[in-house]
Amino acid sequence: MIAAGILEPYQFEFFRNGVVVATLAGALCGVLGVFVVLRGMSYIGHGLSHAVFGGAAASAVVGLNFFVGAGIWGITSGVLIGRIARRRIIGADAAIGVVTTASFAVGLALLNRYGQAQKSIEAVLFGSVLGVRSSDIVAVAVVFVLVLLVVTMWYRTLLFATFDPEVADVTGVSVQKVEAALMVMLSLTILVTMRVIGTLLISAMLVIPASVARMLTNSFARMLWIAPAVGAVSAFVGMNLSYFLDTSSSATIILVSAAVFVVSYAVTGFRGRARIGSLHHV
Repeated sequence: MIAAGILEPYQFEFFRNGVVVATLAGALCGVLGVFVVLRGMSYIGHGLSHAVFGGAAASAVVGLNFFVGAGIWGITSGVLIGRIARRRIIGADAAIGVVTTASFAVGLALLNRYGQAQKSIEAVLFGSVLGVRSSDIVAVAVVFVLVLLVVTMWYRTLLFATFDPEVADVTGVSVQKVEAALMVMLSLTILVTMRVIGTLLISAMLVIPASVARMLTNSFARMLWIAPAVGAVSAFVGMNLSYFLDTSSSATIILVSAAVFVVSYAVTGFRGRARIGSLHHV
């Protein structure tokens, strides 16, 4: 009887699709979140999700394919942020603020001017995991495989560039190319997951699973396993809870991952807190 009740939502195709795409999105955000957290790029994930909002709004207004319009906007914003930050004219945080808030403002202006785009944009802001289509699942899966390939092939380069970028640059590792690749992967990840989680919450899925992994281990390799596992499990559990609690799927997923963070923070004690604290010095 209990098992039948738990499996009840799986009779609906929209829920099955939602669970699949949310679990994939959680794992994908977990993998890239490791680099976001270790490189002190947490604000970039937040900022880029807002930047992509501008492209999504423009796409909805002109009738352009969502992935094309928002994707071009997001990748362009990411590369622009990287270039501004590297020139050191202004700090990276200021560069992110300027580019992303301007893009977000463009999205809001378009939303106010063209009311017919409102429904589409609200889905982008807050997520609509139960409204995903097969194409959304394919898009998340393709980006997930792409990210795994890049991380596998560039493992040592990414490791070196993440923990000691200055020495890596001197020894011939193109840190600039690594940063550009991370920006592109981050932009693509935000693009394919924003309709699942929403731009207002996606930064949490990039940061929380990786932060949990950091509290549990000092190993870069283990973090790359733990973070996506935490993200995937949080998404799966959050999806199921949201059905029975009748709450927002994306918000419930974030709350589950936050609960995992709190438990990890309490269980790991001083050692875990020290590992998190060391991120400020990476």
